[in-house]
Amino acid sequence: MTAEVSKRVAAWRKVVAGILFIIPWILYMLLPIYNTVQPELGGVPFFYWFQTLWLVISSILFIIAVLLLYPSKR
Repeated sequence: MTAEVSKRVAAWRKVVAGILFIIPWILYMLLPIYNTVQPELGGVPFFYWFQTLWLVISSILFIIAVLLLYPSKR
């Protein structure tokens, strides 16, 4: 693999990782979308279980982004 191809792959990985880091941040900033009580899930208001769900999803997205940025450090 030439250095030029390697640089393109690295840039592509950085862009995708950046998008993965930004997705949860944008969603958390859209508070009016999920600032409701209904629907409840097991008696827990939507506001709380939605944030908890996104905490797990954010963790997964961050792990994927780190693996994209540092593929040789597994």
